[in-house]
Amino acid sequence: QMQLVESGGGLVQAGGSLRLSCTASGRTFSSAAMGWFRQAPGKDREFVAAITSSGGSTYYADSVKGRFAISRDTAKNTMYLQMNTLKPGDTAVYYCASTSYASASDYYLSGSYNYWGQGTQVTVSS
Repeated sequence: QMQLVESGGGLVQAGGSLRLSCTASGRTFSSAAMGWFRQAPGKDREFVAAITSSGGSTYYADSVKGRFAISRDTAKNTMYLQMNTLKPGDTAVYYCASTSYASASDYYLSGSYNYWGQGTQVTVSS
């Protein structure tokens, strides 16, 4: 079992920044690839970013590339999502997730992840 808890969401004006955190407990964090997904009202959950277990490779959705940065700190069992130049279209509930078996080509698929956090709301006002 792995428990994931997100934090850092909130209300921010367009152009602002937020940093989300995802703290893991339970199973070995260092061996799991991690991802961020988001879901806006009335829309499907969509991939945002992913990072390999080593932290050596990162992957981003085109919509956030150049604005968001994913990272992880194994010593703290924590993953981060630094979000800059936020837009109203980034408004959503953001979820972190972990996978111990998915290959990189499948990181963008929500079904590739076996543990999920409860989500944290991010609201960007115009």
